[in-house]
Amino acid sequence: MANNPDEFRCQISQQTPIPLQLDFSCQGGEILAIVGPSGGGKTSLLRMLAGLSQPQEGEISLGEEVWFDSEKHLCLSPQQRHIGYVPQHFGLFPRLTALENVLAGLDHLPKSQRREHGLTWLQRVGLGDYGHRLPRQLSGGQKQRVALARALSREPKVLLLDEPFSALDVQTRDGLYQHLIQLIDELAIPIILVTHDIQEAFLLADKMLLLHQGKMLQSGAPAEIWAKPVNELVARQMGHKNILPVECIGLTQSDAEFSLAGQTLRLPSATGIELGTQFGCIFNQASLRLMPLEVNQLGDTAEHWLWVRVIQVRVIAGAVRVELMLEQSECMLELILEPGLNLEFGLPGSRLLNIQPNQRRQLAVDPWRLILIPS
Repeated sequence: MANNPDEFRCQISQQTPIPLQLDFSCQGGEILAIVGPSGGGKTSLLRMLAGLSQPQEGEISLGEEVWFDSEKHLCLSPQQRHIGYVPQHFGLFPRLTALENVLAGLDHLPKSQRREHGLTWLQRVGLGDYGHRLPRQLSGGQKQRVALARALSREPKVLLLDEPFSALDVQTRDGLYQHLIQLIDELAIPIILVTHDIQEAFLLADKMLLLHQGKMLQSGAPAEIWAKPVNELVARQMGHKNILPVECIGLTQSDAEFSLAGQTLRLPSATGIELGTQFGCIFNQASLRLMPLEVNQLGDTAEHWLWVRVIQVRVIAGAVRVELMLEQSECMLELILEPGLNLEFGLPGSRLLNIQPNQRRQLAVDPWRLILIPS
């Protein structure tokens, strides 16, 4: 049982109808993002936290208050848990005004206090003049603010957010991110955010839990998971794209030599690397530079350079996307060239680099920026 009165803890498991096996906690004032693809069990988990369904085994608690305990056959109702819940598609009552939707969640207050309390929260989300409007008279962003006001006006013990921004356009979503951050700074409750958007989790979350087919893949601070994914599935879920197989073929005290599609790459030696060990190697954009054609004349003996062939060049939103294939293999890399990035000698784009399909080029690799993951 948790001793911290603000710690929200969940240890649950079940096999059917959706397999789930989870063990995590979230402190007061902290945002925990549950991230994973559709069908991975995120919404099912949120319903269990809210008390709308029950897991087969485990315990859910907030401090010393037990919400669910399978051994004791204990399961508090959503009302008893006193949560704030924002569903994916707002969950507003279509025939109630914005103010009436907020008042619908205030059954814990005396009737004489509800209207003033509801108006205060509409003002806090910037909708003080919209209380008389029906949901159909509100934009998507305004509907989401009403849903957020309804959840927070309950003064909940825990706030649950089920992909609250997925139905909104990018501009509206960015504005709501900032508004939510401001509101959250004033709260001291655990907040569970379910999302499939990694960028959203990076922006909002203090901690992240990656979920796949009902199981935890990895948890921790978003930046830590990005820098040290435990396997390729986590790496790809975090947005890493250039992941190629390498094998250790030589070791010294200072570095390790790896075979990559018939070419050799030297990386700083690290604990756990042994001869013959196979890894996935993540080539981040910051680790790669496509060299000008003139450099090709210097020969192919330089360390930390790979020979590649240009497959395709595309310009998307001001950036140049170059698809490369490692020579004498089918291993592909994508290089994104932006002004000031990935360009040797500060060259501004593909024209000055003279990038053309079917060219044989050298790719400079910064070994200190590469990430090795278990194969």
